[in-house]
Amino acid sequence: MTDNELRYKGSFGLERETLRVDRFGRLAQTPHPFGDDESITRDFCENQIELITPVCGSINELMESLAALDKRAREELEKNGESIWLYSNPPHFENEYEIPVANFTGRHSSKRSYREQLERRYGKRLMLFSGVHFNFSFDDEYLRALSGDEEFEGFKNNFYLRLYKQLCRYSWLVLLLTAASPIYDSSLDGDGLKGKAFSKYSSIRSSERGYWNSFIPLLRHDSLESFIESIRFYVDKGVLYSASELYLPVRIKPKGVNSLESFKNGVSHIELRMFDIDPTQPLGVDKAAIEFAHLLMIYLSALPDFDYDRDMQISDIKNHQNAALYDLSGVEIDGVPIITRAREIINDMIDFFAGNERAESVLDEQKRKLKHRLCERVSKLDIYR
Repeated sequence: MTDNELRYKGSFGLERETLRVDRFGRLAQTPHPFGDDESITRDFCENQIELITPVCGSINELMESLAALDKRAREELEKNGESIWLYSNPPHFENEYEIPVANFTGRHSSKRSYREQLERRYGKRLMLFSGVHFNFSFDDEYLRALSGDEEFEGFKNNFYLRLYKQLCRYSWLVLLLTAASPIYDSSLDGDGLKGKAFSKYSSIRSSERGYWNSFIPLLRHDSLESFIESIRFYVDKGVLYSASELYLPVRIKPKGVNSLESFKNGVSHIELRMFDIDPTQPLGVDKAAIEFAHLLMIYLSALPDFDYDRDMQISDIKNHQNAALYDLSGVEIDGVPIITRAREIINDMIDFFAGNERAESVLDEQKRKLKHRLCERVSKLDIYR
C-alpha cells in the first residue's frame, strides 16, 4: 500500500446525542432504560441518550455500527411507548424540573457530580442541545511513514497538535455545511412559553447562544506540554471543572480517559463537535458530511504549521459563531464573503484530491450545499407541534 493510499486509513468513531420523548412528544420522565451500557448511555440529563459506536476501520462500518445501536435503542424505547427526538433543539418542556440530571451511581457517581457542577454554572436548558461528535485518528503506519527519523511518539503528538490548530481555524466550514436547527420551541427561552419560533441562527447550539465557556480560553500550542498546562491553568483557577468542560468546536483527545493526566500516554485522536443532528437523515447523520470532515482533516494535515496566537484564537471563535447565523449577508472570512471563502477552500480540496472519484463526488456535493444551504431545507420542516 502506498503512502497516498495509507493517508485515507484510520480509526473512526461517532457519538450521537438525542433526547427521549414520550408518545406525546414531551421529554420522557422515566429512568434511563439501558443501565450501564457504555454504548447506549446518557450525556447531561437522564432523558438524553448518547449512542457511542465502537472504533471502526471505515466510514461505511461506522454508519453500520450507528444503525445497529439506533435499532437497539428504538426497540427498547418502544416497549415504554417512547421514541427518539431526532433534532438538535429540544421539544416543548414546561420548566427545568423536566430535565433531571443523569442519575449516575456507584462507581460512576462522579459523573453525576460533574453534571451537577455544569447545572450550577450553565443551567439545564443549555444542556438539552444535542449533536454529533466525530472522532478520527490516522493510521499509525501512515504516521510512521511521515515521521522519518523523528522519535515517533513526539512526532505523533506534534502532528495532532498541528492538525488541531488547523481545524480550529476551519471549524466554521464544517458548521456552515452541516447546520440544521433554525427552528425551536419557545420554552427554550423561558418557563411558560410555547410555540414554534424561528431563530436567527441556523444552529443555535453552535451560535453565540450555545455551547461556550463564560470566557474565551486562550491556549498555548507550541508543544503538547504547554497546551496541557494552559488548560490546567483554567482548571486550577476554578473556571473549568476539568478538561471536559473546555467547550470548543474541536478537541484533541488523549489515550484512555479524557483527562489532562492521560496526555502523559500521548495523543489518541481528534474530535469534531460541531455537527447538528440532521433530521433529514434516518440516523440523524449525513454520511457525506462525515466523509467531508475526513477529507478536510487529510487536507489540513498537509498544510504548513503556524503560530496560533491570541488574536487568531479569538477570531476563530467569532468566525465559528458567525457561521451559525441563518442570514450570512455581511459575514466574512479572511476578508471575503463566507460562501466565497468556503467555495475557494473546497475548490482547493478538489485539486488536492484529484483522481479520487469518491472524494471528488463528496466535495461536489458540498459545493451544491453552498448554493442551497442545508438549513434552508430543514427550516421548512414542521418539527414542533
